[in-house]
Amino acid sequence: MPENARAAADQAAGTARNSTSLRLLARTGHAVNGLLHILIGGIAISIALSAGSAASGGGDADQSGALKTLAGTPGGIVVIWVVAVGLFALGLWNVIAAFLVRNSETRKRWSQRITKIGIAVAYLTVGSTALVFALGGSSDSSQASQGITATLLSSPGGVFVVIAIGLVVIGIGGFFVFKGATQKFLEDVDPPAGAPKRAVVALGVVGWIAKGIALVVVGILFIVAAATHDPDKASGMDGALTALAALPFGVVILIVIGVGLIAYGLFCMARARWGRL
Repeated sequence: MPENARAAADQAAGTARNSTSLRLLARTGHAVNGLLHILIGGIAISIALSAGSAASGGGDADQSGALKTLAGTPGGIVVIWVVAVGLFALGLWNVIAAFLVRNSETRKRWSQRITKIGIAVAYLTVGSTALVFALGGSSDSSQASQGITATLLSSPGGVFVVIAIGLVVIGIGGFFVFKGATQKFLEDVDPPAGAPKRAVVALGVVGWIAKGIALVVVGILFIVAAATHDPDKASGMDGALTALAALPFGVVILIVIGVGLIAYGLFCMARARWGRL
């Protein structure tokens, strides 16, 4: 890209990032992301208390389940619209942030850009699901995951693609665990010293590790689906949490993970207030 065009693009991106409205919407995105995780954690606990059977008590412990819960509450559609707008704004914010990454080392620069683009895609995907619900439709994350996996497994070389997806998700989960254990999440927030900071640290450690463990299980299920050639195994977050409930002491494990996801949701809300943007 010519230098003058690059400078103009950088200026446009910088102007967009400094927009008060976009910053407010991005903070709203963190808040609604927190709300979804609190609902997912609550559903996970409900599944655990119903002896690990999603059919016998709690619903789907994923974003779709959380949105279904919101849709069934008075004024829930309005909240879902706020969720969709906030997550789209947060996705756009990360795209702009990726564009503005500057690093003297090319490899690190592109690594940071790819990470931010990946985060943006995740927010935009959930935002799209929220938009479907806001428009009166419905969506099932687990069925979508199974459908994509089935298509891949029936394609030449698809088994290796599914394994690769599983490994990537495991890697992301491992990153969440690492970020929680090392408190790297403090690079994203700047709470005031004292009780607020101690609370944010506690929520961050518990929340990031819990979500990381859940993602690792999701990745393992993708690999199991590839190994057994059974797309039903790749059932996303809901399937991962239900699988945990089936383990020895699984009910206790699932309750702990559910509490951890609620902690992650509360951390996201704290990030909406004190996050570095």
